[in-house]
Parts: sequence; C-alpha cells; structure tokens
Amino acid sequence: MGEIHKVTGPVVVATGMNPQMYDVVSVGEEGLMGEVIQIEGDHAYIQVYEDTTGVKPGEPVENTEEPLSVELGPGLLGSIYDGLQRPLPQLQDQTGDFIARGESAAGIDLDQEFDFRPSVEEGDTVKQGDIIGRVEVDYGTHKVLVPPGTEGKVAQVSSGEHTVTETVVALENGEEIQMRQEWPIRQERPVEDDKRPEVPLITGQRVLDGMFPIAKGGTAAIPGPFGSGKTVTQQSLAKFSDADIIVYIGCGERGNEMTEVLEEFPELEDPQTGDKIINRTVLIANTSNMPVAAREASIYTGVTIAEYFRDMGLDVALMADSTSRWAEAMREVSARLEEMPGERGYPAYLASRLAEFYERAGRVEPLADEDPGSVSIIGAVSPPGGDFSEPVTQNTLRVVKNFWALDSDLAEKRHFPAINWEDSYSGYSEMLSDYFEEEVHEDWTQKIQRARDLLQKDGDLQETVQLVGKDALPDRERLTLEIATLIKEFFLQQNAFHSVDEYSSPEKSYHVLDLILKWGDKAYKALEDGALVEDIVGLDSKNRIAELKFNEDYMEIKEDVQNQMREEFDQVVEQ
Repeated sequence: MGEIHKVTGPVVVATGMNPQMYDVVSVGEEGLMGEVIQIEGDHAYIQVYEDTTGVKPGEPVENTEEPLSVELGPGLLGSIYDGLQRPLPQLQDQTGDFIARGESAAGIDLDQEFDFRPSVEEGDTVKQGDIIGRVEVDYGTHKVLVPPGTEGKVAQVSSGEHTVTETVVALENGEEIQMRQEWPIRQERPVEDDKRPEVPLITGQRVLDGMFPIAKGGTAAIPGPFGSGKTVTQQSLAKFSDADIIVYIGCGERGNEMTEVLEEFPELEDPQTGDKIINRTVLIANTSNMPVAAREASIYTGVTIAEYFRDMGLDVALMADSTSRWAEAMREVSARLEEMPGERGYPAYLASRLAEFYERAGRVEPLADEDPGSVSIIGAVSPPGGDFSEPVTQNTLRVVKNFWALDSDLAEKRHFPAINWEDSYSGYSEMLSDYFEEEVHEDWTQKIQRARDLLQKDGDLQETVQLVGKDALPDRERLTLEIATLIKEFFLQQNAFHSVDEYSSPEKSYHVLDLILKWGDKAYKALEDGALVEDIVGLDSKNRIAELKFNEDYMEIKEDVQNQMREEFDQVVEQ
C-alpha cells in the first residue's frame, strides 16, 4: 500500500510502493483504476483511467500486482464496452447516464450459463491453444481454448450448463480450465506461424476492392480532414466486409457519431447471415468527453479481443476511429510526465507505439489445429487541417501497406467514398491479383489496369483543360475525358445510403467496369469510323450504365444496355 504524492491531471505520482511497470493500481479513497507507466526510485507514475478531480495527496494507492487485462470467453459478441472493457449497459444500470467514478463491472456476464460440449476426454493430452470444447452462441459456435502457457493430461471433463468461471476441464497437474480467460492487453497472443496475406478482405466498396484491395491480415490507414467521410467509410467496412468478426473502436470520436453506431448496429441486418450484425460485433466506445487516459488503452483492448477470435481460426476486421485521437491522448500523458517532446509535441516513441499496434495484424496459423485466422487493422487518421505531413499520418504510412487518402475536394463535390485515386495505393494488389482472376474473372487485372491508365491520362489532361478548355483538345482526348468521367461517377463513386449500391460484390464491380470500358472501346472505334465526338457523348446508353449500380439484376440490365450500345453506335457511324 502506498500513498499519493502528487496529482497532475490524469497522472498521479505515488510513493511507498514497489510496483512493476504496467501494474494496475487502485487510486484514492474512491478506488479509481490506474496503471503504472513510469518508475523513478520510490516514485511510481500512474496513468489514471478516470477523472482525478478531488483526488489529493495523502490518499491511499493499492497495487493489484496484475497488468491491465481483458476478460475473454463466450458472451463477448454483441457487447458494448468502454476503453477498459467495462460494459456500458451495465454501468448505465448501476449509475445512470453518466458513469460514476470508481464503478466497474465484469467484461463478460459471470452468471450466464452456456452449454459446454467437450471435444476432449479423460486421458487426453492438451496444450496451449487446443480446442477443448464448443459453445453455441448467437453467431455460430464459440470454441473454448486452452489458455496460453497451460498444458497437461485431462483428469476430468464437465459437460453441460456452466458459467464462465466454473471449471470445465481439470488437468492431472492440478490446473483447472474455465471458459473464461484473462489476457494482458499490451502483450500479443502467441501463434503457431505467420502466413502470407494472399486472401482479400472483400469490402463491398468498388474503389477499394478494385483499385486498392486489402488482404485478410493486412493493414490500412484512412487519413482525411474533417467531413471527408472517414467514419462513414469505416462503418461501411464494418457492415459489409466478409470478415467473420468485427471489432469497432470509437477512440476519441464525437459522441454523436458513436451514438449513430450504437443505435444502428443492433438494428442492421447482417448481409452474411440475415441476422443482426451486432451478433458478430464487439463495440468499444471511448468518446472525446471520456477520460483521456482510457482512450490510450482502448486500442489495445480492441486488438486483444480481435486476437482471441483470430486464435479460433476466424477472420477479424478491426476498425480504429481514430488513431489521431489515440496519439493525442499519448501526447497529453507524455506532457504530464514532463518527457522530452518530439515533433508537434508528440512523444518521441509515437512511431514505435504505432508500429507495435499495427504489427499485431496478420494472417496466422493458430496454436489450435484450425484453419488460418487473421486480424485486419483499418485505422482512421484525422490530421489537423488535412495536413498529411503531420507526424501521426507520416508514421502510420511507414507501417501500413494500404493508404486510402480521403480528399476534401472530392467530398465537397459529393463524390463518396472521397478516396483520391491519385494519392492512394495498395501494397497487396499484386499478390491478390491471382485470387480475383480465379474467383471473379480472368480479365480482372487487365480491366483494373486499363481503368488506372485512363484515370492517369485524365489527370494529365485536366491541367491542359484548366488552361485552354476542353473544346481545344483533340477529339480522341475529349473522348478519354468522357470515359474517365464514367469510371469516376459510375465505378469509383458509391452511395453508402442506397439499399443496393451500399454494397457491391467483386462480380458486380467487374461487370460495371467492363461495361464502361466496352462503351469506351466502341466510342473510340466510332470516332475512327468518322462519327462526331458530340454525337458519341450524347448517346443515351452512356447514362444507362449507372443503372447497374442500383439494381440487383445487373446482368439483365448489362445485356440490355449492350444491345442499345450496338444500335446507337451503328447509327452514329452511319450518320
């Protein structure tokens, strides 16, 4: 037991303790949760995860001698937590709409019973990561794993209804295994082996799946200024990506944005199962008005939960919105510790902390004898004023493979997703091309490259257009501008609030692009055969391409538009 020596905002200095780094402590008369983040002689610097107003020197500090950990087990899915894995609905029942200081609740329901069906028998030898049984939950089957560091011969198995704290498997060495585990959030969970990220995470967004794909187990950053659509883009990825599990972290975002997520997800129909999407989602809400120190922990809480489901052989997509607010929390705590500031006041270890976080993504072979599992991390970045040269954006770019740059100019033109196709890139395009060619169409890579070339040519021509106007260009280049416009409006642009266009399968995306390029080929051919460019761009079939985006029966429409294209181009050539 120690006592408070000094209080500086969310940082408390205690004496009379003998702690280790990252020990969780109970601070003050109200028992506020804190974590030891620095030790200097007899002084322990504690990052307090709650408001320290009224806390004063001389009050007691008690060391739990345990690191900050999360509870893992059946009952996680469908939960809504704060950054410390305290369930917000339970806290609301305990204290009302505003969380009282010192309140806590178990991360998973300790009283709920689950029907445990064992997959091991007495005499079997088990080791860390092995599956010892299964539990049916709202989203399929939850696999019960042997905790890391545990192994031995099974002495007793208890099937049937159990709470998560009751022993379901006892080992001959005296160890007991429950359905509940605890794991330190700052420590990566062990795996058997790493695997190549060669399977795409299908997002349902044409600009991403087509131009800038991400692999399962990959990393991506979505930087953009205020109002450019970061949150809506991440919410669309959470709703429609083909990951098995979604972990959504609202880290320091505005309360109204997080409220939309909390209200919408329980009502959304899951496109994969037809059930509610919340049944395979874990939401972590740590808004900008919550204690700043807990914001720093929320990122690690989310990724630890994601790793737990990965160890079951599942694919997890983790959305962090936004890592800039996380970095700002680190900057504030660093200033309280009087550490030497780095660029723009961020701590000197900003780059290493970002790298540690994103490197917990990956596609792995779990310890259990299961299919590969993955954690894909997609982090939003909110650079002040849209300045991509600021430290958080630049340090993020050094460690992620995908860069989806949001553009305020596109957002002002109501072009969403406002992803700039000139500034963005994907480090997975080449290794994923084989998958798309085998599973979607053999011409996939060729079509995407043609679209890239047309967009690049369009970018070069726009400089000339701004100087002399479009009418001064040669006819073929005017036609190139028109085809590029079709790609931008009909392929890259997508309506996140349209019941059909909000999700576009890779197959549908391919056929939309294929029809645009076929129209372009016929347009070039008609121009060579003597047709006037004004007649070509005025054809009705050009605008009908958009119908594919907004209809489920897009193949019928595609065939109808192709027939109309043949008739119209024959007519303009004859004229």
